[in-house]
Amino acid sequence: MNRVILMGRLTRDPNVTYTNTVNGQMAIARYTLAVDRRVSRQSNNGEQQTADFISCTCFGRTAEFAEKYLHQGTKLVVEGRIQTGSYVNKDGQKVYTTDVVVDNQEFAESKAAAAQNGSYVNNNASVPAQPQAPAGDGFMNIPDGVEDEGLPFN
Repeated sequence: MNRVILMGRLTRDPNVTYTNTVNGQMAIARYTLAVDRRVSRQSNNGEQQTADFISCTCFGRTAEFAEKYLHQGTKLVVEGRIQTGSYVNKDGQKVYTTDVVVDNQEFAESKAAAAQNGSYVNNNASVPAQPQAPAGDGFMNIPDGVEDEGLPFN
């Protein structure tokens, strides 16, 4: 089985191109995801955090979504498959590639959290509404008169 799920931040805005197909044009988006990796060190610092930079490619509507809504710094969860390939560069050397072909991508933080982290830029785009974090302790108040039988976890 070839499935991968990653969470990280975009290192730059997606590079989107369009190619002609039998059915018209298809979008292809490429971006790099910085995924945290914890590395244990034997020094007094304890754990040191570093990142892996994963090349991601998506096609069609997923690529159009990336073009419209994703930008540098966006925290994202992607799901897809690993694909390897190779090509010969201009110097005649064979270069091997590894990419994640993205099937699904979702925001990993709210617009408010992204703004706090400095990674949200509106660019006058109409961004779909994100659910707001609940006020207070995060628990919903149950109004009087609602029976417990319809609530989960009783």
